[in-house]
Amino acid sequence: MSDDKIQRLQVRRSSRLSGFYRQTPESRRTRLVESRWLEPEEAEACAGLGGFDEACADTMVENVIGLHGLPLGLALNFVVNGQDRLVPMSVEEPSIIAAASYAARLCAEGGGFTVTADEPITTAQVQLLDVPSLAEAETVLRTRAPELLAEANGLLGTMCARGGGARELEVRVLDATTLVVHLHVDTRDAMGANLVNGLAEKMAPRLAALTRSRAGLKILTNLADRRKVYVRARVPAAALAFEGFPDGAAVRDAILEAHLFAELDPYRAVTHNKGVMNGVDAVLVACGNDWRAVEAGAHAYAARSGVYRPLTSWKKGPQGELEGQLVMPLATSTVGGAARTHPGVRRALKLACVKSAVDLACVAAAAGLATNLSALKALSTEGIQKGHMALHARRVAAEVGAEGELVEIVAERLARERVYRPERAREILAEEVRRKGASR
Repeated sequence: MSDDKIQRLQVRRSSRLSGFYRQTPESRRTRLVESRWLEPEEAEACAGLGGFDEACADTMVENVIGLHGLPLGLALNFVVNGQDRLVPMSVEEPSIIAAASYAARLCAEGGGFTVTADEPITTAQVQLLDVPSLAEAETVLRTRAPELLAEANGLLGTMCARGGGARELEVRVLDATTLVVHLHVDTRDAMGANLVNGLAEKMAPRLAALTRSRAGLKILTNLADRRKVYVRARVPAAALAFEGFPDGAAVRDAILEAHLFAELDPYRAVTHNKGVMNGVDAVLVACGNDWRAVEAGAHAYAARSGVYRPLTSWKKGPQGELEGQLVMPLATSTVGGAARTHPGVRRALKLACVKSAVDLACVAAAAGLATNLSALKALSTEGIQKGHMALHARRVAAEVGAEGELVEIVAERLARERVYRPERAREILAEEVRRKGASR
């Protein structure tokens, strides 16, 4: 490694890149190199499709006819377990990345996000049908559990060598003649779907023979409740004050009232949790992970009591600060799949300084708590539309032909007037073009 590269790695990198949103994509990439987040060649590769081509796409899914892109942005200001992190997010909706960055800055005032996570357990299910005696079957399976786990590990190949493997066998009764066996497997840095599905298929005949039953479905569950992540953050009340709302304590209390609404009403809780998933999903998409599986598991977990409830909780802390927590199942992967084939995914993982699947889950969950906080704050004070529509104005400006600095100028005027119609954007654009021509 060159001396220059060693020196670059030794410099502490900050996630506070002031004015980043005002710069062009090219200038932002230059900034990432200057701030030592990326090497020059890596930053250059982020432009366009970033090395992702039809040949690569054709190996990922079937019937490929082309490529379909999404923006890749960075949420700033994140401090996760004391470390500055840039958070890559791929999403089509404006305001999500800005919201995450803003909330992360608020949380940084209280020390950032503290995140812990369970071991990376993925669970295989084997359905056993026509069980003649549930009691006898349960006894046999629990008695033979050590032997069965040893057999399972013998089928897992190199996973055990990497520190993973089958950890527990669980038996659940579903009805008068049906059991389900759960094989809980530590899959390390893999999400583990293919691994545990294969294991379930191989173990099913043995389990059926022991219980004198018939094997039904053999597949993982996406309710990864053995693989949860726990995020905490605190925001000093004073940090919550902003223009038009100078009393931070009053803003805190309004946020707590908004959270109580989600606690009491499942209809509100669904939208509340959508705000959490705005952050989580955007990180997972950027990092090539199965966001659909995480969504399914998150919503099932939210309804585990029989009533759909919020994934986050907010309260007033002992010093009057706002304290928040997010707990949710979050199965992620940093090996195999898109992480192996998609060059943009590999760069996103590097930008986030991700070291393992568990670490990626921690970063994604921190983003989820951030977007939830930002949404609650906006909803309980100035309303969600003000910030969202201000960002939407940029899209309207681009739609009518504004380019370069004119996008920001037209968008700023639209936001100031609170008018977002394309016809008004065209009028403003024409005025600015004439003004620019007259000044030459």
